[in-house]
Amino acid sequence: MAAIRQRLASRALTAGEKLPSIRQFARDMQVSPSTVVEAYDRLAAEGLIRSRPGSGFYVAGTPPAAALTDAGPKLDRAIDPFWVSRQSLDAGPEMLRPGCGWLPPDWMPGAAIRRATRALARADDALLAEYGATRGSLALRRLLARQFAGEGLDIGPDQLLLTGSGTQAIDLLCRLLLNPGDTVLVDDPCYFNFQAVLRANRARIVSVPYTPTGPDVALFVDALAAHRPRLYLTNAALHNPTGATLSPQTAHRILTAAAAHDLTIVEDEIFADFEPEPSPRLAALDGLVRVIRIGSFSKTLSASIRCGYVLAAPELIEGLADLQVATNFGGPSPVAAELVLRTLGDGSYRKHLASLRGRLAKRRREVLGQLEGLGAQAWTLPRGGFYLWCRLPDGRAAAEVAKAALREKVVLAPGNAFSVAQSAGDLMRFNVAQMPPEVFRVLRASLR
Repeated sequence: MAAIRQRLASRALTAGEKLPSIRQFARDMQVSPSTVVEAYDRLAAEGLIRSRPGSGFYVAGTPPAAALTDAGPKLDRAIDPFWVSRQSLDAGPEMLRPGCGWLPPDWMPGAAIRRATRALARADDALLAEYGATRGSLALRRLLARQFAGEGLDIGPDQLLLTGSGTQAIDLLCRLLLNPGDTVLVDDPCYFNFQAVLRANRARIVSVPYTPTGPDVALFVDALAAHRPRLYLTNAALHNPTGATLSPQTAHRILTAAAAHDLTIVEDEIFADFEPEPSPRLAALDGLVRVIRIGSFSKTLSASIRCGYVLAAPELIEGLADLQVATNFGGPSPVAAELVLRTLGDGSYRKHLASLRGRLAKRRREVLGQLEGLGAQAWTLPRGGFYLWCRLPDGRAAAEVAKAALREKVVLAPGNAFSVAQSAGDLMRFNVAQMPPEVFRVLRASLR
């Protein structure tokens, strides 16, 4: 393959020219004919050469010039709900990403995933080739139902729907439950992609200030009366971006207000496994009457294995399954679901979570001390997880600090990307697992 590529690059072979025969090229290269066959097949798959049955292989044409770099972070992009996502996802390997929302690869259970992948290679052909069931893998849904029973959620697999991701779960719920122009209540600040998905579904977004124990209840009740929202979208366990934990009193008052105003709550529990001990969960307290739980495995298992879930009343699951057929022709990839099932069922996964919690607790303390040395102050001290929501010193504008850091190849997460009311201008979310020493050097320079 390298020899053919070199001939193409040097123009020794040009568009339309016939390549040496398999036998001739095997003699020239002193390899077996089967090696040449494989090389030609791979080059044909890349589109560099093409086969003419009965005639041989020919140069397909002049290949397009390869870009030296892929599209990377954009320095001039406005600070909006897409800012952190686009900058983090498009960052090259040379970029540092303390603003991103996932753990580094060496923090994830790579050995368990590899074991599951090797086992998957021996799976039935149907698993590797066919569409997924409309609700997703029954075996994985049964496993999850058993796990949720430990929280007091007595559900069966018929109350679980697997989705392509946690984000897809939110999108499906918006498509099913909202009409364009309907109002949705979110926390301020909230996960920026909540805003992005809601805007994509043409919802009207109203926000309520968040406190270290949950949303401001008085303002929450006022918003329900004034705006009549259809949905409230939130994180109860280890709130994103603040890291706060919902208190029992706040949880009770939220559910009481939701019942009085016919509000449906969507509770995103993607960070729940990082808690040292479970905090009050709205879905468990409510029994899935007017609370819907969603989640995925991207934070603790792998962001690459795309699989999420929805827990809800059976009739709602039926509607979501129909919608998932319409938009995705079935549930998530059976391969992804099987990888999740095998990894969660691996005896090492619980040990991985326990180790992760301890490692993150130590890292949060270290990073907080270094940030305080720069004059930043934590908004609250999280019980778990990998986020610190910090106020910058001297009222510094987080957007300007983030743009300055981006020029130094560091992606940060400025506060107003999370705030509908744009009230978090001097706040920043930091991912403690993504902060090597170089990040602090750039922060120190950017805060001057």
